Amino acid sequence: MIDEQFLPFLLAITLLTLSPGVDTLLVIRNASRGGLRDGVLTSVAICSGLFVHATVSALGISMLLLQSAWAFNVLKMAGAAYLVWLGLQSLWSACQGQGLRIEEVHTARRPVAFWVPLREGLLSNVLNPKTIMFYMAFLPQFLAPDDPALIKSLWLAGVHFVVANVWQIAVAAVVGGATRWLAKRWVSRGLDGMTGAVLVVFGCKLALQQRPA
Repeated sequence: MIDEQFLPFLLAITLLTLSPGVDTLLVIRNASRGGLRDGVLTSVAICSGLFVHATVSALGISMLLLQSAWAFNVLKMAGAAYLVWLGLQSLWSACQGQGLRIEEVHTARRPVAFWVPLREGLLSNVLNPKTIMFYMAFLPQFLAPDDPALIKSLWLAGVHFVVANVWQIAVAAVVGGATRWLAKRWVSRGLDGMTGAVLVVFGCKLALQQRPA
């Protein structure tokens, strides 16, 4: 599985991972809300979605989505609605003055259920048609004609899984370690409001995105 194309793939996928985007924002948001645990669970769930996209790409379903305006628009609007919903949740929390009250969550021992960050991370990734388009255009460049497409795609997705988790969990660790600072009301409200606004913008941009020609 490791051939002359592996290092270029590793370099490209690392640079892509380090670029800030929705995934990083969601990890920061959830790590701020529930500490390192929520950040790690969110990261693992987000990266698990990569295997879904790799499988979809290898089986050619992505081509159907790219060629069908109806299928593309359904997936696009579902992803956009989910991002906007997450953003509005954060904005509502900021308006209510609750913000990301980490200190209270820990002292009162009322963390969110473990499946909440898992669900948020997985849906955020799987419902993002940009990731499907990226995998459809990107992975074939690293597949030789005689490679088993599904196995090789899942292997490359596994490399992406490791790289992305290392980066996102590091981000979650930094955020989770700043609980005292984040527990300040003005800080938590500001972070909640800023993150919510950015997520809404991402969702609106996704909703307005045109299907590739």
